[in-house]
Amino acid sequence: MSTSVLVRLATPADGAAVAAVYRPYVEHTPVSFELRPPTADEMAGRITRLLAYSPWVVAEVDGMVSGYAYTSRFRERPAYDWTAESTVYVASAAQGLGLGRALMGAVIRILTLQGYRSVIAGITLPNDASVGLHDALGFTRVGAFDKVGWKDGAWHGVDFFALELAPRVNGEAPGALRPLPELLGTPDLARAILGTSG
Repeated sequence: MSTSVLVRLATPADGAAVAAVYRPYVEHTPVSFELRPPTADEMAGRITRLLAYSPWVVAEVDGMVSGYAYTSRFRERPAYDWTAESTVYVASAAQGLGLGRALMGAVIRILTLQGYRSVIAGITLPNDASVGLHDALGFTRVGAFDKVGWKDGAWHGVDFFALELAPRVNGEAPGALRPLPELLGTPDLARAILGTSG
């Protein structure tokens, strides 16, 4: 039986489906440090806010949203503008289908198109699947915080991984970022989402 997978930009209408993917991670694991699962409306609001400047993509498996990835600002001060922080979640029933790689691949290509220079990922440990995914995508472990978050009756550490998207040369100013809304409907964005060159 073949499985149909579609990666596309999220919309606020995906709020309920994205919240459903995320809920078990909040309720049953320390992978997310949130303590209360966001509602569909809260998730729709997050999607709306982030799409104003950076990517949020979902993966549909046979028409059902089964995973998502997005980026947010790494830090608020303007000097950090060319660095994004990524997040990816895949529903347990869809794990092993390559969705994490497809989602993160789309996010990385979109960030590169926008002019970002690097992307950072924080991974609560242990999480062999996420570490393996980021290793496979070329991320490098750059640091760790031991016992930095308290959840489910225990302290948890977070390792940070980084991927360089474009060279950073001292004395050479980066160009302005292209906000995601300016790319909507362009062939470049379509190719970045799908991972095609033509």
